[in-house]
Amino acid sequence: MRRSVLVRFLGLSLAVALGAVIATAVIATYSTTEKLQGEIDANTGQLQVDGEIYSQLSKYAADHPTWSGVDKLVHELADKLGRRVAVTADDGSVIADSARMLGAAPELPSVPAATIDVRNSGGAKLAGVSSVMNVYTARKTVAAGAAGGFVATANAIPPFVGAPDWGLTEEEQRNQAKLAQQVADCYTAKGRPASIAQTGGAVPQVMIESSQSLAGARVMEKPGAAAKDDTCYSPGLYAPSAKAKIVNDDEVRRAVACLDAASIDYQVNDFEGLKSIEPKAKGDFTDKFVDCTTQARVQALTPYVAPPAKLYLGAKSTFNVFSGEGLLRTAATALGVLLIAALVMFFAGRRLVRPIVALTGATQRMRNGDHAARVPVSGKDEVARLGHAFNDMAESIQRHDFQRKAMVSDVAHELRTPLANIKGYLVASEDGVVPLDQSLVTSLLEETGLLEHLVADLQDLALADAGMLRLHPAERDLSELVQQVVSAHRPAADTAGVTLTAALAGSSPAVVDGSRIRQALGNLVSNAIRYTPTGGHVVVGVRPVESGGRAGYNLTVTDNGAGIAPEHLPHLFDRFYRADVSRTRTTGGSGLGLAITKHLTEAHQGHITVTSNPGTGSTFTIWLPATSG
Repeated sequence: MRRSVLVRFLGLSLAVALGAVIATAVIATYSTTEKLQGEIDANTGQLQVDGEIYSQLSKYAADHPTWSGVDKLVHELADKLGRRVAVTADDGSVIADSARMLGAAPELPSVPAATIDVRNSGGAKLAGVSSVMNVYTARKTVAAGAAGGFVATANAIPPFVGAPDWGLTEEEQRNQAKLAQQVADCYTAKGRPASIAQTGGAVPQVMIESSQSLAGARVMEKPGAAAKDDTCYSPGLYAPSAKAKIVNDDEVRRAVACLDAASIDYQVNDFEGLKSIEPKAKGDFTDKFVDCTTQARVQALTPYVAPPAKLYLGAKSTFNVFSGEGLLRTAATALGVLLIAALVMFFAGRRLVRPIVALTGATQRMRNGDHAARVPVSGKDEVARLGHAFNDMAESIQRHDFQRKAMVSDVAHELRTPLANIKGYLVASEDGVVPLDQSLVTSLLEETGLLEHLVADLQDLALADAGMLRLHPAERDLSELVQQVVSAHRPAADTAGVTLTAALAGSSPAVVDGSRIRQALGNLVSNAIRYTPTGGHVVVGVRPVESGGRAGYNLTVTDNGAGIAPEHLPHLFDRFYRADVSRTRTTGGSGLGLAITKHLTEAHQGHITVTSNPGTGSTFTIWLPATSG
């Protein structure tokens, strides 16, 4: 996608304006927070709000090994629930605070609302599976204090990493979903309709139709323990994650070592792929037993969950623009916007000026004769297009300069031979070495004819290069032109022992310059005769075709000569190029015929192509439009 420099500068200006608007909106938002907070407090149960905050942060702690990145969640909760939310480490350092603005924030309440320690409490997600837990103590105390919050603590016997979706990788989640679908399909195939229920990020639950009904309605239930003997039930249906197994194994290993050292009797139970430890005697939860299992859980979970943190809750702080703190924040915001604008414009200006400087240097090198000067280009804007245009121009100048030098060298070479021959014969005749008879005059006339032909070809190319090649278009029958070319070249073909014929398709009217088309076809026919061995044949044809949606004709010259090697095909229409380097000017022509033919064809808004197979011959095809324009 091309990006305009004008559009980019407009975008930068809008970005700066947007930054100023956002900063203004932030200041205005803080100034109206107190009123909004009163409305939120009047419509939302404070305890429910605080419980949701605690639950969301506990879930985050259970899913992440550190508190890094919790700042986003803290601000989302604060904006959604209208509460100030702050999380600090045990040493009092602030991890995240929704009231922090530009590095400053009001002081935290004196008493934390709760301590988030999922290693002891299990967290919002981890404590959700009570079927594999023996709760030792659970205590929740709600107290009104300066923070207006609550204090919640809980202790549980391992394993508590039993939530079926805890620690699942994306691949494990896909495997669980696939397995659940297979189990549901199996029950359905056996006549017990089954479906899959899934809420949020939890693992899919297979629900089968119960044999009982409630008030005539169908009742869906999860497969019970008896279903494990059913062929449809899979042990891996609700298997814990690999991460949960690692934590559980480490937890049980540590607890067993501690209990063995304390000589406490215990038993290890298995449930859905996880292990739990219980006293040998039911309900015999001694302090030592609880201490061993609790410490084992804490040590096993430490690498996988966030460390303990204190949660502070309170009303969002009001913000007065005209207070000392408000003026400081306003000034800091304004300076930040100005700094960002200056940096953006500085880097954008450098990026714009750099290619212009490079273009200036390359232009100066071109002026000093360095036609190989180029500029590096990146992007797709106007400056990049200017760079591409400069490189194309430099490439064209260098190519034409090379062609000019090569052409001067080739012309000098082509003129040198006939002039040397003429001069040599004349000097020899003047010295009396060679008599000036009819034979010598004939030879001199042949050399003069070669020179005249070469000069005429060069003149045609010069006119074509200058765009001054004059055409006199008129409606002509291309079949008639082909017949004329064949008749004109048949004596040369007979002399070479080559059969020259025409393949016509009836009348072929077109608006062309007849003499120029005969010249173009004549060049092709001359080459075909020259490169076709004795006994071969050359066919000149014309037939109607369409090209690019335009009606036209293909003029073809086909021979069964030696053919052209593939590496020569791209250069056939270059000046003075000969595919057979053994041919000289005398036997191979001037080397300009095909170049002239190409120019004449393009002057008629047509094009020329060639196909060839070494050993079987070549076909040159000129396409001409039926009408001019």
